[in-house]
Formats: sequence, structure tokens, C-alpha cells
Amino acid sequence: MAAYKARLQEFDTVLSQGVIDIKKVRKLCFSGAPDEAGRRALCWKLLLHYLPLDTSQWNDTLNKKRAQYRHFVEEMVVEPARLSKNGSGNNHVDDHPLNPNPDSPWGSYFKDNEVLAQIDKDVRRLCPDIMFFQRGTEFPCKLIVDDPEVERLHRRVTHSSLSASSVTRKGLGITKMESSNRRSTTTEDYHPLPPGSEAHWEVVERILFIYAKLNPGQSYVQGMNEIIGPIYFTFASDSNVSHRENAEADCFWCFISLMGEIRDFFIRTLDESESGIGAMMERLMSNLKQHDYQLWNRLRVQELRPQFFSFRWLTLLLSQEFDLPDVIRVWDSLFADANRFTYLIQVCTAMMVMQRDVMMQNDFACNMKILQNYPPVDVQVLLSKATELVENPGENCCDTTNTEESS
Repeated sequence: MAAYKARLQEFDTVLSQGVIDIKKVRKLCFSGAPDEAGRRALCWKLLLHYLPLDTSQWNDTLNKKRAQYRHFVEEMVVEPARLSKNGSGNNHVDDHPLNPNPDSPWGSYFKDNEVLAQIDKDVRRLCPDIMFFQRGTEFPCKLIVDDPEVERLHRRVTHSSLSASSVTRKGLGITKMESSNRRSTTTEDYHPLPPGSEAHWEVVERILFIYAKLNPGQSYVQGMNEIIGPIYFTFASDSNVSHRENAEADCFWCFISLMGEIRDFFIRTLDESESGIGAMMERLMSNLKQHDYQLWNRLRVQELRPQFFSFRWLTLLLSQEFDLPDVIRVWDSLFADANRFTYLIQVCTAMMVMQRDVMMQNDFACNMKILQNYPPVDVQVLLSKATELVENPGENCCDTTNTEESS
């Protein structure tokens, strides 16, 4: 207990400086950020480049960014909702729902609904291992819940017509990114709350919809809901009431920042580029070969390709491999690493190395099951193993002579 209090004091000392020493923040968060008093939420806002290092600029930054997000809500959610409720608001003959012009307000409205339908399906199943996202937020968006003329986003799509397996992600031979993970065992979708209130999943839906509107080239891609979930949960659980009240806006900007770093993973045309997911999978297998040649060769002989399992690991930053509290702990280290994706490669390598004894004996099917449904593990032990790999970059723990090992 004394050691933990001393650690909290270390965080407080670093976070109370007039100008934050980001290297010290990274060093502290790499070993895990504490939830108490909103320390983790604050650290993530710094590590995701939302807050400037000069603390005297924090209030101005927050006020500006939160006001800008409110404007996005008004422009992209509230105004179109009023259009659908009341019509175009004028008598021009070309402003009606059957207008074939794709540039008309109605054309845009219906096109948006195609994206919204996928977002709605995904957020209704977000983090089923906890009850948080189906509960009501204490701070529903007043622009929406207080205005009877504004239609809530989920009412714009007919959820009952959506198929749970309707979307595939083409490229690299990968189908559903959410397939075969133990966290998606729920069969019931979250339901909307009564008028005047909003569930947390509805808030996440709004953030993702606005992101898609602002990024029409990329729009929304299945799996982004898994990226935003841990960030929103962390901010909406902040002990500071003011920060909880603005969790939606703050989460939006941090999500924007994080997606700026990993957006190439979600763009199919960049799969084989240096910044794409294909290159990341090559780096992962090269790293495994360096640290455990025999295991790498076992997977090679079995033709157990990284596309079969690591596509989801890398694209979604391991958010579907562990329960939410463990994901958040892993993300402390990922966000704290100055070369963030280098450490992600090490964590994924450690996941395979920690299962080497059984995988060296298993056949293809059993190994595939392990990698697609990773067994429960103490993430602190996993991260320690990943750090050990970092500290021993040239160490090859196994004999490399038997290169023609049979399956």
C-alpha cells in the first residue's frame, strides 16, 4: 500500500508541473496508469496529443475543442434530424425525399443512413463483458433529448432488418474482423433507453457517425467501435464531474488523434503499403522468427498465416482479445510507448511465445483456435514478457537447425 501511494505521488508530481514532461508521463504510464482521481484519463489525453504540454493552455484548449464538437453535433445530427421530421423547411420542388439528386439534403440523409446502419449494429454489442454501455449516461446530449423535433440516430435505421453477419472486410483474405473471439458471445443487442435519456452506446454511436461524416473517404469501418470503446469508458468513468460531463467531446478528439495514427490499417488499398496492415503482419512474423525460430517455423509448416489471427490483433490494438479492464491496462503501455506500434508487435509476439509449449505439439486446427480465441492470461505477465523481448532484441531462444520440421 505504501508503494502504491508513492506511485500515485509520482504521477501527481509529474502532472502538476506547469509544463508536462511527457517522457516522464510515458515512463510512468508504461507500467500502468492509476484510475484514481482521473489520472489515467488525464494521461491518455496527454499521450494522445489532445492536451498541450503547457498546462496554462488546458482550459482554452478544452473549451475550444468542446465547443467545436458541439457545433458538429448541431450540424451533422440535429439539423438533419429536423429535416427528416419536418421536411426541407421550404417549398422548393427539388427538396423532397424522392428527389433523385444525390446532392440534395435528402440524398445525403439517406446515404448517411447506410453508414449509420452498420454503426448502430456494432455499438449495440460493444464490450458485452460489462454492463456499462447499455446503462444510461448521467449527461445525455441536451441538444437531442430536450428537443422533441430531433430524431435520435438509432431511430433513423431499422435495426431489426440487419443481419449479424452482413458485413465483411475484403482484402488479405480476411472476413469478419469480429469472428471467433470469446467476448462476442452475447446474442442480445442493447436497447435504446426511454425519451429524455441516452445509453452510453448511443453516445458512442453519435461520435462514430460524426467521425464518418468528417472522413467521407474512409467513413466508418467495422472495428472502429472496438477502438473507441475503451477510450470512452475511461473518460466517462472519470471521478471529475466536469470531465465526465464532457466525456463525449473529449473522447471524439482523442479518437480522431488515435485514428490518425492507425487509419492506414483500416484502408484496404493500403494493405500492402509500408504503413498498412500487411507490413505490420510481416513485422510481427519477422519478430517471432527472431525470438523463437522453432515456433515461427511450426506456424510456417502448418501454413498458419498471420492473416488468420494477427489481422484483428494489430488492427484493433488487441481490444477484442481481452476483457475491457485488461485492454485498458495494455493500452496504458501502447500509448506510453514513443514508438507505439513497435511495442504492439512485441506484445503480439509475446502472446505467441507464451503459448509455444502447446503450439509446438498441436495441429493446425488447435493452434488456430488458440490464436483466434486467445486463452485467459495475466496481462501483467504478458506485458512483462513483451518488455523482456524488447530488452533482448537479438536473442533467439531456440535452435534453428531443424528448418524442415514437419507438421
